[in-house]
Amino acid sequence: MKLKLVFAIVVGLFCSAGLHAEDEKSINDLRNALIALSPQTVDPNEAALLSETAHRSSRECAREYGVHGDPAIHNYLIHIGVKKRGICADYTHDIGARLREMRFKTLVLHWGTAWEKESDENNALIVTARNQSFYDGIVLDGWRRAGRLFWVHVLDDDEYEAGRHGFLGHLGGHIHTGKTAWKEDPQGTRSLQPQLLPAKSAPKRKTAREARN
Repeated sequence: MKLKLVFAIVVGLFCSAGLHAEDEKSINDLRNALIALSPQTVDPNEAALLSETAHRSSRECAREYGVHGDPAIHNYLIHIGVKKRGICADYTHDIGARLREMRFKTLVLHWGTAWEKESDENNALIVTARNQSFYDGIVLDGWRRAGRLFWVHVLDDDEYEAGRHGFLGHLGGHIHTGKTAWKEDPQGTRSLQPQLLPAKSAPKRKTAREARN
């Protein structure tokens, strides 16, 4: 029994180390991809902070939701009432809320939706450089890999191309339409923007009588 326990601990440590190394590479690669969106304007420190926070938050969300294995199965468990949270919109909202607090100046958060109101709808964060098109951005998807942050440029997301979902998508897995299914949700994007800080009130000017006293 003790030998089995030791073996399980060793395996767990190896798996954790592998996940850590995998995340570290992804964090560095995403940082570089964010800078490459606009090398002249994107702050490398903001890119590093966004990448680190998004990866860490995605893992934390999966633990909070109790996600284990296939995210589609987790969605089904939510549907039948066994689980409460962990659909794609939950990841987008919760990771987005943490990133929103960073108040980035050179990077902008958008809410993206693919195949809205259909059975295989997905929601994810899209990050762009400031004043850049939504379609030039990078998808940040915590749901798709059950908490391991998945990221890809919007126009390179082969899993979410227009016309590839449902029956045709399953039959033609290698057929590329060249058109993205991602669209911006304006209301969701507004919810991701930093709240305006309250304006500082001007100091009250003393009256002539107060000044004399």
